[in-house]
Amino acid sequence: MVHAEASTFETGQSKVDVYAQVLEQARALCEGQRNWVCNLSNASSLLYHALRSLPAPSSAVNWCGFYVLDPKTPDQLILGPFQGHVACQTIAFGKGVCGTAAARQETQLVPDVEAFPGHIACDSHSKSEIVVPIVQQGKVKAIIDIDCADHSGFDSDDQKALEELAQLLAEACDFW
Repeated sequence: MVHAEASTFETGQSKVDVYAQVLEQARALCEGQRNWVCNLSNASSLLYHALRSLPAPSSAVNWCGFYVLDPKTPDQLILGPFQGHVACQTIAFGKGVCGTAAARQETQLVPDVEAFPGHIACDSHSKSEIVVPIVQQGKVKAIIDIDCADHSGFDSDDQKALEELAQLLAEACDFW
């Protein structure tokens, strides 16, 4: 049974330990639930609260969520479940950090978004970003997008854990 305590994270834990809890909770929350809206909604809450429980720069995360493949427009992402301020509603493949991750099917770890060619500034407070594609059967179905109000907000620990979460969600969700 889903419980709000799933998104409670004790302060003082290492980033690796917090991500281990995220992955454990995500597995439990996805068990028996294949709807992508439900699973991505809970995953965005888990990630947002997990990262905000850590010391800086992780605690400076200001947006955490998903964009999903638009079923009506190939090569376009539409806004999915998230935590944070309102966001861009559509992003074309190849545009900005999210669109680049989707087009290349590769994680984009960006320490300074202003230095990223074609960065789309949905929130002027965002200084760094990580975007991880969720791929099913060789096709991007969604992306994990996390923004941080500090430069260099993400590292290889984030990338490793988020890529594992992306794989978990690819296996657990029925996208269109």
